[in-house]
Amino acid sequence: MMPHSPYLSEETEGASALRFYNHERAEEGIRELATWLQGRRIAVLTGAGCSTDSGIPDYRSEESLKRKRNPIQYNQFLRDLSARRRYWARSFVGWPRFRDKEPNLTHQILARIEQQGRMTGLITQNVDRLHHKAGSSRIVELHGALADVRCLDCGLFEPRDDVQARLAECNAAWHAEVLSIAPDGDVDLPQEAYDSFEMVSCLRCHGPLKPHVVFFGENVAQEVVQAAWEIVLQADALLVLGSSLTVYSGYRFVKGAAEQEKPVAIVNLGATRGDPHASLRLDLPLKTVMPHLETLLS
Repeated sequence: MMPHSPYLSEETEGASALRFYNHERAEEGIRELATWLQGRRIAVLTGAGCSTDSGIPDYRSEESLKRKRNPIQYNQFLRDLSARRRYWARSFVGWPRFRDKEPNLTHQILARIEQQGRMTGLITQNVDRLHHKAGSSRIVELHGALADVRCLDCGLFEPRDDVQARLAECNAAWHAEVLSIAPDGDVDLPQEAYDSFEMVSCLRCHGPLKPHVVFFGENVAQEVVQAAWEIVLQADALLVLGSSLTVYSGYRFVKGAAEQEKPVAIVNLGATRGDPHASLRLDLPLKTVMPHLETLLS
């Protein structure tokens, strides 16, 4: 029996259109996914679950939900200088740990699938650039990437590593104990560590700097959304990997694909907001699914 999902109506849960597989039917589900992919060019949408095997935690796993820390809100970053200082202090400590993460098998297999001509492109909600490191080429970063920093006043871009070097120079004597790391490269620090941290500003106009990522409460740029739609429109089907689709920025493409009568398959541990629109759902870890899937497709 399909486990209860807050995103499934009673009608959807009982419908035969959705084929559901969990660990008890893992092999059967992976084989069906391979068959589902054959002869189709697919758009792929990835979420935080794609990077957990690289050591980057997601937002909604059991362990993540135990953490009391809330991600910074966009308006808070803009208007509250102390909140902005806290962000940059935490990011200063977290960035090297985040930057040095390496692609896992899922990233690598997706790059090889693209090279085989099976994909129209990849849309990711992640900000870690691991798909780039793995060798994928046509990528739309819905939420930007932490590797870039932008001035809020004049729009000048600067590499995050260059900003890190300037922060290190200004805070040579500063030290803080890391309590935990988050999916956006942020870390938890003791409260007393924030007050003495020095921020840096734009090299051109001395305006405030912000990582070039979409914060909670911030909209995805229209040109980014359009580039993602192009990937979906050119595809025969949509494959979602490692996303609960709780955030609308990713969910819109599942809903849109279904409205265009393009089949949707989802591989994710736990229920997703897109379940009512999927024809195939695997409640399995990506590290279990992807290597076997690649073998079956070869």
